Amino acid sequence: MKRSGPLCTLLAGLLLALFMLSLNFSTGTKGASYGAPGESASASAPASPAPRPSVSKSAVPLPDADYAGRTDDDTAAVSVSVRGGKAVAYFCDGRDQESWLRGDVEEDGTMRLSGKGGSKLDGTLRGGKIEGAVDIRERKWTFTADRAVKPSGLYRATAEVRGAEIDGGWILLQNGRQVGILNREGEPAAAPRIDPDTGAVTVDGTEITARPVVP
Repeated sequence: MKRSGPLCTLLAGLLLALFMLSLNFSTGTKGASYGAPGESASASAPASPAPRPSVSKSAVPLPDADYAGRTDDDTAAVSVSVRGGKAVAYFCDGRDQESWLRGDVEEDGTMRLSGKGGSKLDGTLRGGKIEGAVDIRERKWTFTADRAVKPSGLYRATAEVRGAEIDGGWILLQNGRQVGILNREGEPAAAPRIDPDTGAVTVDGTEITARPVVP
């Protein structure tokens, strides 16, 4: 009986050690792979900033302006009026050949205008001038028309004079020269000069007014 005392003491100490060891495992801290308190261990890396949307440059609008010039062979004149992407043009040799043409102007300055009898004008507006070609009755003229400063440009007058229908077109060039045709009942002839300041013109003793042409 005297030997059981130390043995019991040894067993009790061993049991206490095992208890403390198990307690230490059950309350130990988590590994360093976890995040700070309150953070999820699976938290993703900070998101990279979204790419800025590219800003495309809008097309520069074509200027509203008038253009006038001569054909390359100097036998006729061409004038073009451009407004809001539309164009009206007049080809005239000052004697008996003329044509009014209309159409659209593209954002890149190209234009394809058409008129009666299948006439057409193909041109490009670039650098303050229009270069192109006019096809009328199976004939072709190339031309260059520079930007016009008033009173230069394109004019037209329609009226009834002494019972006759009058339709006149004029191109006023930068050097002061005028090229025009006046139709009386569909018969073309050289047009009389107009006053560049007022547009007044006298036809068969009657004064009428020619006005700037716009699309």
